[in-house]
Parts: sequence; C-alpha cells; structure tokens
Amino acid sequence: MAELADAQGLGPCIERCEGSIPSARTAVPSTVPAGIYISGMADVDTATIAFRKRLAIVVALGAIWRFGYVILAKRHQELLLNDSLYYSWQAGGLLNGVYFKDIFGVREAAEHGPLISIVMAPFSWGSPWQIVFQQRLVTASLGVVTIALVGILARRISQRTGRDQSTSDRIGIVAAAIAAAYPNLWLNDGIVMSESLAALLVCSILLAMVKLSDMSAPAIPSDENEPSPTTQHCDRCVALGAVTVGALIGLGALARSELIAAAPLAAVVVLRWRQPLRTSARLIAAMAIATIIVIAPWVAYNQSRFDESVTLSTNDGSTLIGANCPETYSATSLGGWSLFCLLDVQGPPGVDDSVRSQLQLNAAIDYALDNLDRLPLVAVARVARSLDLYQLSNLVHSDVGEEKAEWAVWSGMVCWYVLAPLAAVGLARTRRRERDILLIPVVIVLITSIAFYGSHRLRLSLEPVVVVGAAAAIVTLLQSHQDGRRRRRHTPGSAELH
Repeated sequence: MAELADAQGLGPCIERCEGSIPSARTAVPSTVPAGIYISGMADVDTATIAFRKRLAIVVALGAIWRFGYVILAKRHQELLLNDSLYYSWQAGGLLNGVYFKDIFGVREAAEHGPLISIVMAPFSWGSPWQIVFQQRLVTASLGVVTIALVGILARRISQRTGRDQSTSDRIGIVAAAIAAAYPNLWLNDGIVMSESLAALLVCSILLAMVKLSDMSAPAIPSDENEPSPTTQHCDRCVALGAVTVGALIGLGALARSELIAAAPLAAVVVLRWRQPLRTSARLIAAMAIATIIVIAPWVAYNQSRFDESVTLSTNDGSTLIGANCPETYSATSLGGWSLFCLLDVQGPPGVDDSVRSQLQLNAAIDYALDNLDRLPLVAVARVARSLDLYQLSNLVHSDVGEEKAEWAVWSGMVCWYVLAPLAAVGLARTRRRERDILLIPVVIVLITSIAFYGSHRLRLSLEPVVVVGAAAAIVTLLQSHQDGRRRRRHTPGSAELH
C-alpha cells in the first residue's frame, strides 16, 4: 500500500485508517502471537522493497528505449501537419505570454484541451528544433512514469483479488515489462500530442479508484467483542480519496476531452459497492465537486472569449463532421475519419472557431439523420476499427500521418492480437469490485468509438487495462502450468506413466 499512498499523497491518512482497511497487514486475528505478526510484517516490507527494486529496473529499461528512440529517430524530425502543431504552438505561446491563440497569435483557440501544452510550456524555449525536441522528451518522460504506474496498478489489483504477495509482485513486474515494450504505448511517447499524458492520467484515475475502494471496504474488527475501527479520521481519508479521484478525472478531461466520461462511470462503480446509499452519494458528490473545480477555470475562460458556448474544446464539430460524411459512410473509409470532409465545411472566412465548430456539428448531425439506415453498419465498423478487426491499412495510414513509424504500428497490432484475448481472461478472473474499476476505460473507448470513429488514438485509454489484464493472465496461466507439473511429479506412479 505504501507505493500507492505515496503516488497520491494519502500516506498520512492511510496510516490513520489502516485499521479499517482489509489488507494483508491489518486483517490479522487477535490470537496471532505478536512475534509471528511482526515477522509477517517484516516479510511484507521486504517483499515491497524487492518489488520496488525490480520495478525500478524495468522502468529504467523502458526509459532507455523511449529516450533512445526519441534521440536517434526524432531529434531533428519536424512536426507534421497534424494536431502536434497546435500543442507545440500553444506550449511555446504560454511561455511567451500568448494564451491559447491560433498559430498566427490573433484569434482565440481551444481546438484541444490545455493540459499537455501547460506541461510542456516550461520546456518550450530555444530554437524551433530545440523546442520540439524538448517537448518530445517531455512526452517520453510521461511515458516512463506510466510504466511504473501500470506495474503498481497491476500489483494492487492482484492483491485485492486475493493472490499471495509473491504472485502479485510477479504480476506487477510483468505488467510493467509489457508496458515498457508495448508499441501501442511507447509509440505515443516522443510525439508532441496528449496521448502520453492521457495514459498516465488513466492509470492514476484507476489507482485512485482502487485506493478509494480499499478505504470504502467494510472494516474488519480485530476482535469479535471490539467495535469496528471506523473513525472520524478515516471518514476524512475516504472523502480525500473521492476528491482525488474527481480531481484526476478533471485533469484527464483537460488532457483528452473524452475522459470526462470517467466521471459518470466512476459514479456507477461506486453505486455498485456494498455500502449505504448515503455513503455512496457523499463519495459521488465529492468526486463531482472536485472534477468541476478542476475544469471550471478552463470552461469559464472559454465561455468568456468565444461567440458560441465552448466547454472543453471546439473540437467536437471537427471530429463529428470528419466522421459523418459520404467518405466515412462508404467502403472508402467506413467507420473512420476524413480530413477532406472537414475541409468541406469551414464556414465564412475569419469566422470564430466556436461558430465554425457549431456549423460543422450541425452538418454532421444532419448527415447522420439523413443516413440513419447506414448508422448501425457504421457503428459496427467504428468498433471493429478500434479493435484492429477492420481496414487495417487505413488505420496504419492514419497513424503514419500522426508521425508513427509504420513498422511499429504493425508491431503494435500483432501485440494487440496477443494481449487483448489474454486481458479478457485476466479481467474475467479479477474480483468484481476491481473489475468494475478496470472496465471504466473500456466503456469510454466503446462509447467514443460508436459516437465518433475508430482509431488507435481513441483506443489509448484502454491500453493500460489491456496490459494489466494480460499480465495477470500470463502469470496465472504459467503458475497453473507449473503447479500441474509439480502435482504430476509427486503423484504416486507418475514415473511409471512417463
């Protein structure tokens, strides 16, 4: 639990609340001799230290690969004509006192959320090529942190599922190793876009939800005659945990707008926990208030500077018009997104971005309504694209246009075909409470794919869950195989059978 507490700043609260959290440390009968209990505690601490050392090695190897790839392959590469230009320009503008304007520094701009540009801003100085290279190193660094978070998340999920300490540690290390090598994660690291930050925040949200689940779980009394050790301090810890979840969801929405869907989904997960409805309502309210507080300054700023109402971004119109047009409703790019459709609906020259977005939104809705008979097929194609089951060449072409190496994109697809089925097995063997949490990104990707279009970029939120589930399945299957061989070896008469 220590690494989770440190990751979210809840260490002091967790220490005060540990008596009410069912874990390997606290769920010890009062009849256990003190010496044995202390010995067990020492074993847990030793295992935690060993896990951290192994995790640090895996993270270091992942860092060497990411930074090496950026230095060798992208150090002098110019930005392509895609969203990276917007993010890079905004980061440089923030450092120079130009706050969220277009590339000419004239019109107001909110094409995407502001968070990744804010994160890159302190490093956006120097010559143009230095600025881009430093921004690439920032996103690569975010990817390195994600490796560690994936390992910690997988270990904690395994512990909550009831596996022993050794198995949980192995699952955590395997998950981190997969995250370090998985192309669908490291391909985004070193690209000047929001995906690396989004993956980090998805892992953080899931970790915060697991911690909140721990703190909200029914307390285990140390003795039958003693009352449950719930205290006012623990109530404050649980409230702080809910606020942490809400704040992280707000940050996620400022990185990628679709992550705002984690707010209602997290509320549904909390409602499914076995606790009084009033307690669930308080947690949901705390999460919602924290989310609103985090996104409110950006939303208020947008409301004050555009002609039409803008909340998180003006990207909804351009996304929908590119996904709802003749090209994406036909075999040419069925279920995908088209830049040509976007360019066809730009509005009058010099029009405010919010007005243009509204025009594009109206045109997309009108086209969808006029082609309702095609929508079911389009929706299936969108989901199939997100799962790498349809129009693979088109997906690769889109990724190459976003500055991803073609060989790495194909490698990512092969890895997906291996890891996704394993992840399904791993999730099926996870306890319902934790499985509900891990399904939050899955549902977000499903909703986003159906509502917009299918792509690897929109599937990004799902990738950490795939890694965690696959790691659990791999370790469990290997352990089952080893246990089977061990049983056969010790079965009377097994030598004669062989």
